[in-house]
Amino acid sequence: MRNHNQFYIDGEWVDPIGGGESHDVVNPASGEIAGTIRLGSTADVDRAVEAAHRAFQSYSQTPLDERLALLSAIVAEYERRIDDIAAAVTEEMGAPCGLAKHAQAPIGLWHLQTTIAVASNYTFETQQGSTRILKEPVGVCAMITPWNWPMNQIACKVAPALITGCTMVLKPSELAPFSAQIFAEVLHAAGVPAGVFNMVHGDGASIGPRLASHPLVDMVSLTGSTRAGASVSKHAAETVKLLSLELGGKSANIILDDAPLEAAVTAGVLNMMTNTGQSCNAPSRMLLPAAKLEEAEKIAAAAVATLVVGDPLNPQTTTGPIANERQFRRVQALISAGIEEGARVIAGGVGLPAGVERGYFARPTIFSGVQNNMRIAQEEIFGPVLVMIPYANEEEAIAIANDTVYGLSGFVWGGTVEHARDVAKRLRTGMVHLNGATVDPAAPFGGYKQSGVGREWGPSGIDEYLETKAIMGSPAS
Repeated sequence: MRNHNQFYIDGEWVDPIGGGESHDVVNPASGEIAGTIRLGSTADVDRAVEAAHRAFQSYSQTPLDERLALLSAIVAEYERRIDDIAAAVTEEMGAPCGLAKHAQAPIGLWHLQTTIAVASNYTFETQQGSTRILKEPVGVCAMITPWNWPMNQIACKVAPALITGCTMVLKPSELAPFSAQIFAEVLHAAGVPAGVFNMVHGDGASIGPRLASHPLVDMVSLTGSTRAGASVSKHAAETVKLLSLELGGKSANIILDDAPLEAAVTAGVLNMMTNTGQSCNAPSRMLLPAAKLEEAEKIAAAAVATLVVGDPLNPQTTTGPIANERQFRRVQALISAGIEEGARVIAGGVGLPAGVERGYFARPTIFSGVQNNMRIAQEEIFGPVLVMIPYANEEEAIAIANDTVYGLSGFVWGGTVEHARDVAKRLRTGMVHLNGATVDPAAPFGGYKQSGVGREWGPSGIDEYLETKAIMGSPAS
């Protein structure tokens, strides 16, 4: 049983003001309580923000070499605790132990290492005639992160903030707080100066508005739903804060007529089901030539049959539970909606998988014959549910792919990379993966339309935490 009753503020573990409300953290594989945290109040937020504000004056002036050394120390400590982090992620949100060990925990390390590599060659000052142009830290940053890829979403914010000289307050998801607790311990052990990094647990609806509106906060970085992004934007607008919002997605996976059908469909299914479908950039809409739909359905059904759904502590498990009860109920409701709308169930359906009697497990589900105006084609389900949509020609495929309020990611499979790239250029998305390409931790991560504002990861992630200052009449010396 993990019990975390303190917050990390000003370099110390401190009790919540007034004691804080106790909050149970549930293991989604069993439905049983795995531990507790205390939920903070606006008073706790104020204390953390004030600590970050005090620390900014000195930390923002530290040389880059010192900040690079600090991140290197964090990397070393993170590597020492990486197995602890993986175990925490499995317990708090149900990621299979193999996924936690090989992706969920390491991705935080990758962001730290990528930030070090990028910052070592980043140009923070340039000369333009007699004007000196400086890139300076934004200031105090409020960070609000979700439960689906905890270390990814924490590290890709904290690492660039630290390297640029910002200070910060993190509010991790109250549904998956265990790995964040270890992350705070990592930063403390690595010697992050007091007040530079602060962490407060809490319910987003209760303390998120205070974080977003606090007069001493200069920037808000949120990863979450589009609804949460809109709320943060409204609260931040009163004090005209900088925003970085990585929000929802409903990414299309266009399989072109000349693509290798079996390889493309199989990879699309397995990619969709990774992390139990709980990824904002998941390829949740598979678009196929109408003449090849029936063949593709058979390939997809065979691919989903290879998945092993069950205990995330079993090394053979590929698909764990939905991360929490609220999301489990939403996924079940949308599967029911798809059936009611007349989509054909190729695999899965409503209810628990065979042999599973407890926990928040969903059946990996594939719908076919889906029309793009159906709820299951337009709403972000955030679970192991794939929809297959037929198209008549390439122009229609591109139109269907762009017919969504989202624009986070996209996927294109073609007979050649050149063909796939030509289609990718016409998609209104912030990212596109060609012929099975995986994510690049140094590439910009973010989307168009209601998928967000700004970009994270790599050089773009560093850009987010910098302001630009022009000093005129300052010739090169």
